[in-house]
Amino acid sequence: MSIWGSLIGGMIGFSLGGPFGMLLGSLVGGKISRARSRGGFGAFAQPQQIFALSLIVLSAKLSKADGNVSREELVAVKDKLKIPENEIDQVGKIFNKAKNESTGYKPYAEQIAQIYRGNLNVLEEVINILFYIAEADGNISQAELVMIEDIARIFGLSESQFNSLKESRKSSDKLNPYIVLESNPDDSLTEIRKRYIKLSKEHHPDLLLSKGVPPEVIEESKKKMRSINSAWDQVQKLKN
Repeated sequence: MSIWGSLIGGMIGFSLGGPFGMLLGSLVGGKISRARSRGGFGAFAQPQQIFALSLIVLSAKLSKADGNVSREELVAVKDKLKIPENEIDQVGKIFNKAKNESTGYKPYAEQIAQIYRGNLNVLEEVINILFYIAEADGNISQAELVMIEDIARIFGLSESQFNSLKESRKSSDKLNPYIVLESNPDDSLTEIRKRYIKLSKEHHPDLLLSKGVPPEVIEESKKKMRSINSAWDQVQKLKN
């Protein structure tokens, strides 16, 4: 079953507070129970629904970061989030409301960080997909990069974690394996192997699925895993 039907159909069941509660409440006439939670899951909200909602809202904010909402970025949102045709109008209402409202991206990012506190690898997947959306028109603008980096900071990602995600977007023949593995060229192969094993566990698709990353977007996690494996292969060749 697609997450989108349950997301929209069960919207009234959310008891999220904060900016998400206000956004959804404005779309359904204030019928959503607000404020009992300042960021935690509502009684009826599922982790996959929260993840999907987070992507819709942050994608909307990102789409106008450089003052230009490109058609390619809108198509990327639809394709990457695998929104079915019969749900586009409903999801579009959330996207457009988030895009046009005066609330900036930071309050949403702060609430998402609180919701997924202790699940940094899930937050990394949000950043990973935001990179994909920004790349859709062939170029990540400076404004988009600054926004994604700031969201990563709000999420609690370190500089090396953010750089690893950014570097992983490159093709295997162009990426710097040490950056992907959050390591340095002077580190021993043993040290880098430990980092490789840790990253492989953190970004394994099965683990992410168990923590609420929807199957619809798990392909980006698989790409990250391929980059990690490619980086490790390259490091072994460079060190031997």
